[in-house]
Amino acid sequence: MTLVSSPSPHGQSPLRTVQVLGGGNAGSSAHVRSLAAGLVARGVKVTVCAPAEAERTYDFSGTGAHHVHVPRSSDPVSVAALRALCADADLVHAHGLHASFRTVLALGGRRVRTPLVVTWHNRAHAEGARAHLLRVLERRVMRTATVVLGATSELVDRARATGARDARLAPVALPGRSRRPPDAEETERRRPKIRAELGATGRPLLLAVGSLERHRGYDLLLDATRAWRRLDPVPLVIVAGEGPLRAELQRRIEDEALPVALIGRRDDVSDLLAAADLALLPSRREARSVLAQEALHARVPLVAADAGGIPELVGDAAELVPPADADALADAVVRLLADPGRRGLLRERGVRQAATWPTEDETVAQVLSVYDELTQPTPLL
Repeated sequence: MTLVSSPSPHGQSPLRTVQVLGGGNAGSSAHVRSLAAGLVARGVKVTVCAPAEAERTYDFSGTGAHHVHVPRSSDPVSVAALRALCADADLVHAHGLHASFRTVLALGGRRVRTPLVVTWHNRAHAEGARAHLLRVLERRVMRTATVVLGATSELVDRARATGARDARLAPVALPGRSRRPPDAEETERRRPKIRAELGATGRPLLLAVGSLERHRGYDLLLDATRAWRRLDPVPLVIVAGEGPLRAELQRRIEDEALPVALIGRRDDVSDLLAAADLALLPSRREARSVLAQEALHARVPLVAADAGGIPELVGDAAELVPPADADALADAVVRLLADPGRRGLLRERGVRQAATWPTEDETVAQVLSVYDELTQPTPLL
């Protein structure tokens, strides 16, 4: 569906929105850029409040939006700057927990008069005292927001349980992706070169993508690779991402002689997927996974933990295994590598499942309908 510009329902003045972004999450940053482009194209004035490094990476200004540097901080100076930027807005839309909490402070806490929309892309993860702090922030944000848009049903349910007045399901489109699968001939042409560069010539290539953090389940992935060493040829596991666990994971790989390579943060995931035989998602907690969407769209069979929003996202188009079960993950990979028929079935199911996900236009349409609902003048009786 393609939207066309229509006269503003707000009189002669265009709708003025402020998008608040923390800048720490690639998925939410890409969504804000996509949303800004769609809104600007439809006559909405958009100001994006985000750290300068996010602007350098995602070029919000290139969409026609106005970018203002606001640090990823809740100190009084940053909150005051955000308050000034939101003062003339018809509506404020915050993305992610930390950006939403700063916005709540900037708008005056429980006395918010400007409509505040919060998109909850995924749950923040922490342990100990910090986990308690995150729960406090969640309650404050959920109870203050006018509308909470959850990327998965699980997040919507949690928002309601945490006190949200109005929580709605709003799946976020994968930016830059249409409903047409990639060209199979082009993919096959690129595979040999990419596989050679990764050292996977003549052996299966398994791909995992994501930050090297505890909840991603990479410790379980390394446990599973021990079972794959008995295969001939031995599969190579490539992990694209950076994070605090890199040194710990690298030590295990070297000490246990595991067939795993950590290749750091990459901006060519589509090329890596074109070369992969399987995609792996061992996360203990996951919302609307970008890797899962990319894999199904690219016709790469996916093995994923049955956790969070993954079952809702992939349906029957992936091999789901119990979370935190390294043996189940290992067995599923062994079975798939030995069963080309099953891999082919998952590819076809993946294409059908990807066709059910919203496009960028549809995502913009849903968000804009919420904006209109919240900013339309109340008719006099």
